[in-house]
Amino acid sequence: MYVGNATSYLSDDPRACMNCHVMAPQYATWERSSHARVAVCNDCHVPHNNVFNKFLFKAMDGTRHSYMFTFRLEPQVIHIHDAGTAVVQQNCIRCHSHLSQNVKEQLVTLDLRNHGEGKLCWECHRETPHGRVNSLSSVPYARVPIPSDVTPTWMEKYLE
Repeated sequence: MYVGNATSYLSDDPRACMNCHVMAPQYATWERSSHARVAVCNDCHVPHNNVFNKFLFKAMDGTRHSYMFTFRLEPQVIHIHDAGTAVVQQNCIRCHSHLSQNVKEQLVTLDLRNHGEGKLCWECHRETPHGRVNSLSSVPYARVPIPSDVTPTWMEKYLE
């Protein structure tokens, strides 16, 4: 819990997503996107229908991520899973509901899309907001926050 900086995930600070170095490409590409001026990671990647669902989703997703990263199971190319896909699609619709009626009619849920009845927003807007993130090495020179040192201060004197 301490090394993983678990309490940081209670916030909406995008730097919490950087607790794991594998998210550096996603952070760097988001930071340079137009979405960075108006949205943080949680605006897109967690439900907003109520506080209970938001934190339940964060807990479940965070547990899965922690397990994968602790046991080095993360893939070279990170893909969003179905639960996350459904949430992101709903948040695209939530934030962009002001669009013209003919565009709104094209917005679909994950279930409809899986039945061949439309496309998810990012199937057309492929590089929004993460640009071309193909692998962990896709943005090797991106400047991202350096994770904070997790060594307890009382232990530092023994490490010198």
